[in-house]
Amino acid sequence: MGWGNIYKRRIKVFALALLIYLDYKTLQHRGKWVKSNTKKASLWKKAHERNARRLLNFMIEMEGLWVKLGQYLSTRADVLPEAYIRLLQQLQDSLPPRPLEEVCHTIERELGNSVEELFSEFVKEPLATASIAQVHRATLLNGQEVVVKVQHQGIKSVILEDLKNAKSIVEWIAWAEPVYNFNPMIDEWCKEAPKELDFNIEAENTRKVASNLGCNKINNENVGSNRVDVLIPEVIQSAEKVIILEYMDGVRLNDFDSLQALGVDRKKLVEEITRAYAHQIYVDGFFNGDPHPGNFLVSKEFPHRPILLDFGLTKSLPATTKQALAKMLLASAEGDHVALLSAFSEMGLKLRMDLPEQAMEVTTIFFRNSTPASEAPETLKKFAEERAKKMKTIQEKMQLDEKEAKRFNPVDAFPGDIVIFSRVLNLLRGLSATMDVRIIYFDIMKPFAESVLDGIINKGPNLNRQWIFDTPVHSAVEDKLRKLLIDLGNAGKILGIQVCAYKDGEVIIDTAAGLLGKCDPRPVQPDSLFPVFSVTKGIVAGLLHWLVDKRKLRLDENIANIWPEFATNNKENIKVHHVLNHTSGLHNALANIMKESPLSVSDWNECLQRIAESSPETEPGQQQLYHYLSFGWLCGGIIERATGRTLQELLEEVLIHPLHIEGEMYIGIPPGVEARLAALTLDTDDLGKLSALNTRTDLPSTFQPSEISQVATALPVLFNSLPIRRAIIPAANGHCSARALARYYACLADRGTVPKLPSSSTPPLGSHTHIPKFPSMKPPKKENGSKKKRLSIVSLCRTMMSEKFNYEKRSKDPKGPSYDQIPTDEGSSSNADVEKNTNGIADDDEYHRKTVDLFNNPKIHDAFTGLGEYEKFALPDGEFGLGFKRITSDDGSVNGFGHAGIGGSTGFCDAKNRFAIAVTVNKMSFGTVTGQIIHLVCSELNIPLPKEYKGLGSGGENFEQNSGRPLIN
Repeated sequence: MGWGNIYKRRIKVFALALLIYLDYKTLQHRGKWVKSNTKKASLWKKAHERNARRLLNFMIEMEGLWVKLGQYLSTRADVLPEAYIRLLQQLQDSLPPRPLEEVCHTIERELGNSVEELFSEFVKEPLATASIAQVHRATLLNGQEVVVKVQHQGIKSVILEDLKNAKSIVEWIAWAEPVYNFNPMIDEWCKEAPKELDFNIEAENTRKVASNLGCNKINNENVGSNRVDVLIPEVIQSAEKVIILEYMDGVRLNDFDSLQALGVDRKKLVEEITRAYAHQIYVDGFFNGDPHPGNFLVSKEFPHRPILLDFGLTKSLPATTKQALAKMLLASAEGDHVALLSAFSEMGLKLRMDLPEQAMEVTTIFFRNSTPASEAPETLKKFAEERAKKMKTIQEKMQLDEKEAKRFNPVDAFPGDIVIFSRVLNLLRGLSATMDVRIIYFDIMKPFAESVLDGIINKGPNLNRQWIFDTPVHSAVEDKLRKLLIDLGNAGKILGIQVCAYKDGEVIIDTAAGLLGKCDPRPVQPDSLFPVFSVTKGIVAGLLHWLVDKRKLRLDENIANIWPEFATNNKENIKVHHVLNHTSGLHNALANIMKESPLSVSDWNECLQRIAESSPETEPGQQQLYHYLSFGWLCGGIIERATGRTLQELLEEVLIHPLHIEGEMYIGIPPGVEARLAALTLDTDDLGKLSALNTRTDLPSTFQPSEISQVATALPVLFNSLPIRRAIIPAANGHCSARALARYYACLADRGTVPKLPSSSTPPLGSHTHIPKFPSMKPPKKENGSKKKRLSIVSLCRTMMSEKFNYEKRSKDPKGPSYDQIPTDEGSSSNADVEKNTNGIADDDEYHRKTVDLFNNPKIHDAFTGLGEYEKFALPDGEFGLGFKRITSDDGSVNGFGHAGIGGSTGFCDAKNRFAIAVTVNKMSFGTVTGQIIHLVCSELNIPLPKEYKGLGSGGENFEQNSGRPLIN
């Protein structure tokens, strides 16, 4: 294509874009002065008709890429005005044909033989003429009927030139109307569209999709719940610009009369096409990216199966992206905000701000049911209203003025891998509208999305070589532990797990294994975050002891002295040590909240108020009954009233930064860490055994095994939800890694001396920012001034006329999905953050040379366990010391302290043996798995086995005999 033609083509492209843009802008302003709604609607209808005809004539004249764009637009009956659909439908297969001489010349040049030598018959009139090629019917010398697809001469240079022009137009639109930034889409199209010009690639794509869908098997042996029933023509021969395919006699989708005569159910037809695409996307990870009506036929033979055509534009998805797309659909179907944000992170989609509710709404719209074309105006109106509502929310949240809000794009990075996926969903929705049927996409696509995740999750250790995350083995006991974990995993007792242990200040175990969730097949890593329930109490207790150690609080202080609202309903004499020892009498406070209104536990201020208004059931210090929920709000209220700071601020200062565990211990997660969260599920076998256990005298009446078994089924759903994960519930919703928890207890085992950082930890401890920052909280501004380039109308013209303009000059694709690439790990959470070097590891030379102590009290262990001079603050025979559960041996001696949580996660230390261990699990098992782990490790290290793990450690078969004490606190 000569430069003269290039310039003319560019001028025509830009002139039309400008003409249509100004036409609608003028009508917008004119409409403000038109009072009659009828007249206003008439003006818009005429404008749509006028501009749709302009666009059609332009596309027919220009051919190439513009025809493909017109084909795409013609399918969007769900969102475009009727005039565009009606006129642009002509582009699907009825373009002016190319001369027969040109066609025959291309065939001879590509295949090395003349048409007469290749075919016994070649029909001169084409079956269809499309944007890139036209199709003729023919008969091979052996009598087989075929179709011959022949590429237009010179179309390659036209397509490449059109991509440049389209890129320029998109950049201009993004400048003029920032909320309509389609640059990621055009970038992906620029990358994928040229592949359509090589019919050898199309031939290979056709064979691959046919094989994946089972179309090449006799009687379609692709059986099972996700079986699809479609046809794809067999490839006979191909070259770069010619492809010969098996002829299949069919009816076009838009030929409603013929479909009706055949008795075809249009709804079932579109559903089967949708199923075929769901299979390609979720099961195969390889799909046709161009499902417009011209690329389908309906077989004339019963049962009138859909015939899929044209596999020039296909997309291959990495396994991680395929899994993320499956998780996105399932999260949207179930309203799971955490899984949705995690899926976004996995596929590389980054947001500029925390918008979980809006993200869920947009995704739900993405997979929404299709609507018939007749409902398009109402659909457009609804979208406009919803968009205005969302922008209002963003404007208020970010405190933007009206102009800034209009220019703000909440998406920071849109991954190329999902551009074609988005296009396919839109085309399928448009196809449904064209066929005038309503399709429920969730119902059709969900089984395919589930199958891809189930296929990975159900493998287990035997079939999944990466089931144990690849980290160094620190000791012989860790090697034996990993073998035990594999056995438990194969038995179905483990979904995901972390185990970390310290001995004499050194890491001897740091193992992560399994999967993050039953719908999340990504591997558990050492920095994954597990919900640990009551393990959180031991962390909060450590904060209270730190305040006592720093003389900011006294154990014998009346809570009412620092928390005046607490001095009601006979609570004036309740002291700090009563709370820590579970003897305050408030063991049943807020007990009904989980039954009456579970989400109320996420309201910190309301829960503090209800605690302040509660009444004790026993005299302070008289009876030790486990404060399973109230403990957290009691401690949290004391901490905040005593310091004037939030619980989370104190947690960062006192534990997170000194221990170098940034990003791996939270009480209420911040936005941005969703990609590392493990999701809870329930071991129903253990649950059934729990309900048969006897009443326990150490537990309050509202927290007996029978009550726990009733509530437990709802716990995974509730504690997997985003509001609960982000809430401050100091008794129950801590999120941490086992290595962070074990490091905490190793520090406590050495009376507060922080152990040195392990050199082999991967990723390094302290490498995360504790509070992630979002990329940009300010909308982009139009660039002004001579010093900055501005993509104005003039610069657009110059760009398009430049010989140096190249569509390939674009930003690189975003980095592929990565486990720990969350919205970002950039910036610092506070001035207390430790400096990081370029490897993300703490700058620790000075840190290693000096000793860091959290506590000054040499008798801090007695304070934790309520022994020695602290005996007066704790009941002598109680299981709890002051905030921690006492770890005892068979002879009754107290060796250490810690805290377990319902479901099996635990953390404790044996101070006498300088041993600390943490176990985090996401399959709630009430201690059978944890018990076996503790039993193995303690026996290998010759450390006394804690009494409460003794029965649990001998295996699940002895549960009923030995577990009068299931691991629930």
